[in-house]
Formats: sequence, structure tokens, C-alpha cells
Amino acid sequence: MQTATEAEPHRGSAGLPQSGRSTAPAGTTVYSSAFWMAYAANVAAVTANALTYHFAELVDFLGGREQIAGVIIGVATAAALMSRLFLGQAIDRYGVRRLWIVSSLLFVAGGGLLTLADELSWPLYVARSLFAIGLAGMFTCSTVHIQSLVPAYRRTEIIGSLGSSGFVGMILGALLGDAIFHGLPDQTRFMVLFGVSTALGAAYTALVLFLTRRDGHVRPAETPAIHRLLLRYWPGNVMLVAFVMGLMLAVTTVFLTRFATHRGLSGLGPFFVGYAGSAFTFRMVARNWSRTVGRHRMILLGLAGHAAAMLLLPFVTTEMLFCLPAVCGGFGHALLFPAVVSLGSEAFPREYRGTGTTIVMGFFDVGTFVSAPLLGGIIDAFGGHGFTPMFLFAASVALIVAVVYLVTSARTADSDLLPRQSAQAELVATGSWAHGTFVPRHTPIEPFARQVLTPEPSEGERLAREEVDAKSFAREASVWESSAYDSSARDGLAGNASARGDLARDISAREGIVAEVHALALQRGGVGVPATRCR
Repeated sequence: MQTATEAEPHRGSAGLPQSGRSTAPAGTTVYSSAFWMAYAANVAAVTANALTYHFAELVDFLGGREQIAGVIIGVATAAALMSRLFLGQAIDRYGVRRLWIVSSLLFVAGGGLLTLADELSWPLYVARSLFAIGLAGMFTCSTVHIQSLVPAYRRTEIIGSLGSSGFVGMILGALLGDAIFHGLPDQTRFMVLFGVSTALGAAYTALVLFLTRRDGHVRPAETPAIHRLLLRYWPGNVMLVAFVMGLMLAVTTVFLTRFATHRGLSGLGPFFVGYAGSAFTFRMVARNWSRTVGRHRMILLGLAGHAAAMLLLPFVTTEMLFCLPAVCGGFGHALLFPAVVSLGSEAFPREYRGTGTTIVMGFFDVGTFVSAPLLGGIIDAFGGHGFTPMFLFAASVALIVAVVYLVTSARTADSDLLPRQSAQAELVATGSWAHGTFVPRHTPIEPFARQVLTPEPSEGERLAREEVDAKSFAREASVWESSAYDSSARDGLAGNASARGDLARDISAREGIVAEVHALALQRGGVGVPATRCR
């Protein structure tokens, strides 16, 4: 799925929002203080969002039906989708920091209006829309920011690790939300729910201001419209999977609370604690699966987990029976999010990664936007008791998309796989994707790779070949490094830290490939490649 554009050594990360540092070279510490601050901010954001899972209850309290709740959510999601048409391009133009702060302030404004809502009228639609627009921007900026801190081949891992904070926030929000909802009377409960959510949004904004205080940004020479980038770098059927994730979010965050009320259950705490606990556990267990199992298999397993959760929910009659579907749903969520975001965003060049990530995450909103009114309509079509048909419909969509993905995209190459499990023979023979960098046939690594595939030469032949290869490597590496820097200079990036960081990262990736070829040569009884030649 990765494009050659991303790996060209003469392309800088001019458009990639900077985080006070350049893209990290291989071997850089991933879990830095910046990561943990972003982690804490994400916990606050998801806790705030989880407190709004009782939104459908607010609509019911104000006299609305299930479909009205779905329509409000649909309108808010449509507003978030519209904002994404400009969000990605704005990130590429103005940097993550500015858009992150604006999104956080919109989230706080939306939460404040929800706190004051006392009737089903247009302010409720506006409040939910501001809340959704802010949340979409916050999650997108957070994901774009965290990707800029790590080398490409660890992008899936860092997205998944940061995402685990969401499960902590989900547990905290679900438990706190149930305590407030069942412990306070009538409208007071909703004022407190959304008031606490607003306060957490304000705390999140403060963390973002501190985290990005030293950020810089270099605007790319061109910032194409989002529809042009989408057509040019369409990520494929992984977008269908993103759609399914949006549908599942509509089920669990909008209508599950009404299902619990319909069955006479005390709350959603057991479900979200089980869901988040399962997702957190599997996210940690599967942290490196993108490089061992592969992202395509992660997607298929994740879709199966969500389908199983939907099929088990109709059998829930007590709070504790929420645990099994919660574990299945958490498993699916844990695998899907990092795999989908990583696969989808890597189709876009580095300078347009902000827009690419926005597009992929926007399809979560598409799934929610399309499905929320539909799911509410299914419930109402059965006299307000159609929860089982709704769950079966959701499970069917997940299974159908899994089959489509299996026969189309699941057999394509996955650049995250370890060399031994991907096309290592191709890597050695012709050059291929490795550690997020493409090594073409004409690079200095190719003469070394050919040694692995040929019989061991005599001592004289070996010394002569090594002398020629050493001179070739030095000459070509010098030309390659010079052309990379000169091209960056032409783009106005001479001396820029991001250009030097990209260069260092790509050189480090090449060193890793040489080391792999050397190891394989030793396994096959070949000559090997002296590690010192990496320089």
C-alpha cells in the first residue's frame, strides 16, 4: 500500500506537521515524554466522550424517539464530515498545533451547549455538531502528531499504543457516567454529565497547548484539495472496513444505552469496562502483530470480533452477560483501529499525511452518519423493540465486508511484515519495501544482495569484488545524500531539521537492510556484507 512517493529520498517532510522534532530515525526511543503527555490527553478526551454515551437518554427525556436521536447524531456526524473536507488540508497548510487547539475549543463549546440543553430544538443540533467536529479534529490531530515522532515501520505500533489510552478513558467514562446517571435526578444528571465532559475538554486543551508549545511547521509547496488527493491516492477497500467501524460505534455509543433501558438493566458499566479492558489487553498483546501477523489478517480478525459481539448482544438479559460480547467487541476494536489507520494513511505521501489520516478517519464518521438513522429506524420499525434485528443487521454488514476484503485486498503485500515473513527473496534479489523505505535496484545495496544468491567466490575474487563494491557504495551513497539535500534546498528547506531527520532516518533504514542481507548471507554460507559499509 505504500507509495513510491513517500520513500523517495529527495522528498522531505515539508508538509508533515512537526512536533518540535523531525521524523525519528530507526532506533529512536518511541515512548518518550511527548508520547506519555499525548497519552494522558487522550485519556481525558475519551473519558469526556464516554460521558456522552447517555445522549440518547437525554433525547428520550426531552420527548424524542430513537430515530430522532439517530437523526441528531447523523446531522452532527455530517457536520464533522464536512469539516474533514478542510481539516486535512488545513493541517498540511498551517500545522497540527493550530488545528488541534481550534478543535479542542470547539469540543469545549459543544459540551457547554449540551450542558444547557433543555428542549428538542436547533441549539441541540448545533451543540452536538460542534462537539462532533471538535472531537473529530482532536483525534485526527493527535494521530497525525504521534506518527511524526516515529520511523515509518513503527507507525502502526505507535498508533495502537496511543489508542490504548482510549480504553482507559472508556472505562473511566462508563463507570463515572453510570454513577452520575443513576445517582442524580432528572435533568440534573444530564447537566452534570455534560458539565464534567466540558471540564475534561478544557483540561485536554491545556495539555495540547503545553505539548505543542515548541512545534514548528513548514508548509508544502502545494496543498491539493482533498478530493484530488483522495482520487490520486485512494487507499482501497480498507475504507470499507473504516465504514464498518463507524457503524459499530453507532451501535455501542448511541443505541446500546437504550437497549439496556429496554431490557431493564442498571447501566452500561459492565459492557464498557469489559470492552475497554479486553481492547486494552489485546492492544498490548498485539502491539507488534502488524510486523508478524500482518495488518490484513488483523483486519479480518477484527471484523470477526465485531460480528461476534453483535450476534451475542441479543442474548444479554443481565448486566454480567454483557461481558462476553464486550470481550469480542474489544478484541475487534483493538486490532482494527491501528491497522486501518496505518494502511489507509500510508497510501498518501508524507507531505500530505495530515490529509490522508483525515480521510481515513473521516470514513469512521461516514459509517456513523449513514448507519445511525438507519439503525434507529430498524428499532422503531418494530415498535421500539427492534434491537435484535438491529444487532443482526450490524453483524451481517461486518461479515459481508470481511468476505469482500478477503477476496480483494487481503492478498496484497503488507509493508509492515518482517522481512522473513514478507518477500525476503525479492528484497535480496531486486530491492523492495523494508522498514517503510523502498530500496530500488540501482542502490549500493544491490551488489551486496547479489552476493547472497551466488556461490561463494574464491579469496582473490572476493577481495577484488569487495574493493569494487566499496568504491561503488561510497560513490553512489555520496551522490544519493547530496541529491537528497540539494532537492530539499530547492524546496526552501536547506538546513531544516526535518530534512536532516528524513535523511538520517532513510540512511538508518538502509543500514538495517544491509544488516539483514548480511545475516541471510551467513545463514546460506555466503560471504556476507561488512556492517561498516553502511557508512
